Amino acid sequence: MRRLARSSAALLLLLAATTTVVTTTDLPASALENGLARTPQLGWNDWNSFGCSVSDALVRQTADVMVSSGMAAAGYQYVNIDDCWSTRSRNGNGDLVPDPQKFPNGIRSLADYVHGKGLKLGIYSSAGLTTCAGYPASLNNEQRDANLWASWGIDYLKYDNCGDTQGRSGQQRYTAMRDALARTGRPILFAICNWGNDDVGSWGPATGNSWRTTGDIAGNWGSVMGILDAQPRWAASARPGAWNDPDMLEVGNGLTDTESRTHFSLWSLLNAPLIAGNDLRSMSATTRSILTNTEVIAVNQDWGGRQGNKIADSGDQEVWLKPMANGSAAVVLLNRGGGTATVSTTASALGLGSASSYTVRDLWTHTTGNSGPTISASVPSHGAAMFIVSGGGTPPPGGGTSVLRGVGSNRCLDVPNGDETSGTLPIIWDCHAADNQQWTRTSAGELRTAGGKCLDVYDNGTANGTAVEIWDCNGQANQQWRLNSDGSLLALGAGRCLDVIGNATANGSAVAIWDCNGGNNQKWRTT
Repeated sequence: MRRLARSSAALLLLLAATTTVVTTTDLPASALENGLARTPQLGWNDWNSFGCSVSDALVRQTADVMVSSGMAAAGYQYVNIDDCWSTRSRNGNGDLVPDPQKFPNGIRSLADYVHGKGLKLGIYSSAGLTTCAGYPASLNNEQRDANLWASWGIDYLKYDNCGDTQGRSGQQRYTAMRDALARTGRPILFAICNWGNDDVGSWGPATGNSWRTTGDIAGNWGSVMGILDAQPRWAASARPGAWNDPDMLEVGNGLTDTESRTHFSLWSLLNAPLIAGNDLRSMSATTRSILTNTEVIAVNQDWGGRQGNKIADSGDQEVWLKPMANGSAAVVLLNRGGGTATVSTTASALGLGSASSYTVRDLWTHTTGNSGPTISASVPSHGAAMFIVSGGGTPPPGGGTSVLRGVGSNRCLDVPNGDETSGTLPIIWDCHAADNQQWTRTSAGELRTAGGKCLDVYDNGTANGTAVEIWDCNGQANQQWRLNSDGSLLALGAGRCLDVIGNATANGSAVAIWDCNGGNNQKWRTT
C-alpha cells in the first residue's frame, strides 16, 4: 500500500478534530470490505447447461476454452462449480467431500489447473442444511466449510437459499458466511443467491459482492424480460464491490442470436455480474462474438459503477440509460414487440444537454457517426440497439470549477490556508470563493484543487470515518467522486458519501466518508 513509510498523521488529525470517528475495528460487521468486485464479476457457471452433471473434466475443458476463445482476454476470470459437486454426506471429521466419481483428483488439483490458466475457481453451497439438490450445505458449518474451501484455493462462493434454515433470517445466515470467509484470510468473492428475498437490498451491499434480485432465469425470451422488469427498483443498492444480480446469462442457451445480443446488452447496462451459462466448448461463432464484445463489456465495467435504468416506456419500446464516468451516456433502445420498430430518445433525455450534434458509437456494428438531438434506430423484433452518446459540448458530470457549499452548515469545503501539501485535511469554512475553495470536477471523476491536487480518501480506506485529504492525483478509485442529483458526493472507491462529521457547522469542522444517509451534512451545492 502507498504511504507505508508515512505516519498516520492524517488520521490522527481527524481524530483530534472529532470524537465520532469510527475505524474498521469498531465496525466488524458493518460492511463487506474484501476489496473484490470493484466492477461486476465476469465468468462462467455450469448449472444452466449441465445441472448436476458437473465434473473435473468439464471444468478443465471449460477453462481451456475460456482462454482459447478470447473470453479470458475480454475479462472473464471465474470458472464456477454449482450444486451436486460433493458426496451425499460429510466425512467423519465433519468436512464436505468432493464426489470421487466427478472429481477423482479432488478440488485442490482442479483449482491449481484453473489458476495455471490465469483464471479463478468458484464453488457452491447453500445457507441451509442442504443444497437445492439435496446435498449437505453450510448452515452451522460456516467456518469449517470456509476454511476447507480456502485450503483448496477457492476464489468465489455462490451461496444459495435452499434447505432447512432453522428459522433464521437471510441476513443472519449470509452474514455468518461473510464473516467466516473473511476469517480465512483468503480473498473469496461472495455471491449471495437468496432470490431477492428478506429485503436483501437493504443489507446485501454490506454482506455480499453481489446478490440475486429474482428467482432463476431460463433460456427463453419471457424469462429474460420478466427478470428485466424487476430490476429498476434495485438500482440504488448497487455500488463498486456490491452488485445487483439478475441471474446468469442465457446467451446461446435457448435464445435466438438477436435475443442473445439484447440480453447481453441489457445485463451489461444493469452492471450485472456477467456469468455465462452456456456450454463454451460447443458455442457458435456468433455466441462467442456476443460474449466477447469488449465495447459492451466496457459499459458493464465502467469504473463509475452507476447501474443503468429504464427512462422511457412506450409499451413494446423502451429506452434504458447508464450514465458513464466520463460524462457520456450508454443507451439501449429495446424493442420487445413482434415486428421491427423505430425506437428513439433525445440527448436531453440522456442528460447530455441541448446541442445540434452528438457523437454516437454503435457498440454492435462498431461504427461511429453523428446525430442531431434525436437518437433513434430501426430495431428488429426482440432486438436492441446499444450506443455510447457523447459530445454536444457537455461538460463532465457536474463539470466546471466551483465552490462546494455544505447544505447543513452553509460553509464551504476549504483547503486550510491554501496549504497544498499532500496530506492536508480539508475542512468547512465561511465561503469566500478564494482559490483554496475552488474545486474542478474532471472527466475522470476527480475533484481537483486550484493547485492541481486531488481530493483523496486516505490510504484507499472504505470504513466509516476514514479521513479525506488532498494528494497528488494518481487515477486511483479513492480519488474518484460522483456528484449525485440529491447533492451528495459519493466516493466511488468506498461507496460512501463526503460527510461533515457529527453534523457540525462551525468553521474548521472535519469531513470524512460515511454511509450515505441523505442528511444535509452530506449535501453540497455548487456555486
